[in-house]
Amino acid sequence: MAVEALGSTSRTTKVAFWNDPTVRGWVFQIVIVGLVGGLAYYLVSNTVENLARQKIASGFHYLGREAGFEIGDSMIAYSPASTYARAMFVGLLNTIKVAGIGIVLATILGTLLGVGRLSPNWLLSKICEYYVETFRNVPLLLWLFLIYKMISEAFPGPRQAINVLNSFFLSNRGLYFPVPLAHPIHEWMGVGLIVAIVATWFMARWAKKRQEATGQPFHTIYAGLALMIGIPALVWIAGGAPTGTSWPELKGFNFVGGTVIQPEFTALLVGLVLYTSAFVAEIVRSGILALNKGQSEAAAALGLSRGQTMRLVLLPQAMRLIIPPMTSQYLNITKNSSLAIAIGYPDLVASVNVTINQTGQAIENVLIIMAAYLTVSLSISAFMNFYNKRIALMER
Repeated sequence: MAVEALGSTSRTTKVAFWNDPTVRGWVFQIVIVGLVGGLAYYLVSNTVENLARQKIASGFHYLGREAGFEIGDSMIAYSPASTYARAMFVGLLNTIKVAGIGIVLATILGTLLGVGRLSPNWLLSKICEYYVETFRNVPLLLWLFLIYKMISEAFPGPRQAINVLNSFFLSNRGLYFPVPLAHPIHEWMGVGLIVAIVATWFMARWAKKRQEATGQPFHTIYAGLALMIGIPALVWIAGGAPTGTSWPELKGFNFVGGTVIQPEFTALLVGLVLYTSAFVAEIVRSGILALNKGQSEAAAALGLSRGQTMRLVLLPQAMRLIIPPMTSQYLNITKNSSLAIAIGYPDLVASVNVTINQTGQAIENVLIIMAAYLTVSLSISAFMNFYNKRIALMER
């Protein structure tokens, strides 16, 4: 009876509301939200008040005004008479160009280095190890300064430029080479290339289903290359096969005509690739080492060579371990490209920095930079997450 009375008493005991975990949780959240909101209001109100005191108009109205400054490297038509919005777009395209090429090259070089560190060849393994430890333990900015200085000092001036076939000129101003003159058919050739890429994707899916059903492989790579070269070539021929070319010529103190790969772009790209590939190499190496040794032994028992074992057995299985950390390195390449301003390459940060100096709209311009990098980074993450799901092992 005593036990029953004690049990009934404990069941009827009420917990004070300040000791209720649910109530306390709601109170803490409301307090935190209130503090954050108050801080945000304080910062915004002070900012607006200071801008008004300094007679600086807020907003993005300035984007339609004339920029008035040059951009040395542009993928689209640009002149000082273009708007600030176009100048920022040119910088964004330069950032995407550097990041895109850097991701591809860093992946290739990093994979080779990661595999090389696992090589039974002592010399090759040590070379790859010293490379990785050297590049990943020195700040990227120092590598950019060193590479840019080496490029500037290693090559002669434009008047003494290295001449190859009277068409390619290499100097400390960059590599000049001929390019086709602008023609409307080139846009249609780009459309043809996109069509060829889409057709190659569908062909790869068909080839995979065909191999699963019949066991017969299909050379998708060769067929895809044929499509991506053949379709634009047919479009070019159908458009009259224009052959007009702009050739670089030395006039005054520099070359005119053709196009140029600037030393700033080269230094930035090389620095990003060499630095990031060291981290990619460790990701690849750790992904392979995480696999069961029985995989390698089984491949050897089947008579596969070391190259075939790595390409057909180990790397495909290691991909599900490699992809997630590799995403972080791709994002790092994109964000680290903002160091271009240190060596004078006109990326997004450089274009916006000039805009800030000319307009005084610092807050708006910084928000534009943040939004641009956030958009690009989220796009890369979304693609990598999609690819990671495609290669994930499914339990059946």
